[in-house]
Amino acid sequence: MRLRTAGAAVAAGFLILTPVLSAQKPAAKPAPPKTPAPVIVLETVKGTIEIETLPDDAPKTVAHVVELVKKNFYNGMRFHRAEENFLVQIGDPQSRDMSREGYWGRGPGSGNPIGVAEIGKRKHVPGTVAMAHSGDPKYADSQFYIVMQPRPGLDGKYAIFGRVITGMDVVKKLKRADILKKASVK
Repeated sequence: MRLRTAGAAVAAGFLILTPVLSAQKPAAKPAPPKTPAPVIVLETVKGTIEIETLPDDAPKTVAHVVELVKKNFYNGMRFHRAEENFLVQIGDPQSRDMSREGYWGRGPGSGNPIGVAEIGKRKHVPGTVAMAHSGDPKYADSQFYIVMQPRPGLDGKYAIFGRVITGMDVVKKLKRADILKKASVK
């Protein structure tokens, strides 16, 4: 009987010590603070739009567009597409030249396509910012669009790399040929 009693005492002692031991384990190291995502600021003739980028979803796309913004690539371009309650689009360098208006949207872009299609699970909801392309998403380059309404028909076809955080009222006011005065990153 003593063996049982001793065994029970040992088992009971183990059960009592288990929570104490687990409470004494070293705490996990806190994750390093996440670098804030770049915010792209578009200063248009109708007001300012701020776009929070999504580098976790589309890292190469975000890096590409941010680099173009830093090189002043978008400054002076016109919104070459503006469809009420649908979307606005910018990014064709030909849009700076009114005599080339018939070719807007068909331009060469920056001449350096992203080369990868970063299409994730995000949905096209109002304020979604995504890369335009002419049939193959890995050849997306500099043209991007902002949707004004949910557009499930676009889901899974375009790389979503941002969302409007301020200025949706400005997006809705934009018309074809409105000028983007300056794009910057903050």
